Amino acid sequence: MGLMKVYSGSEILALALQERLEEAGVETVKKDNVQSARLGGYGGSDLAVEVFIQETDFAKANPVIEDFRMSI
Repeated sequence: MGLMKVYSGSEILALALQERLEEAGVETVKKDNVQSARLGGYGGSDLAVEVFIQETDFAKANPVIEDFRMSI
């Protein structure tokens, strides 16, 4: 199985979701495209921070993700 993107957007909200998922026992991976672009010498406001989980953890993560989406 592979990684599944569950969020793409601002860094603040990505960190909040990542924290909630990890509290629920779901490991996450954060990809910061904004920081990568800045370090690469080019910028773009359309780039975002993404949060990924393992596909096998989706059943455990889905209630947390839905609760997060309803709270924003």
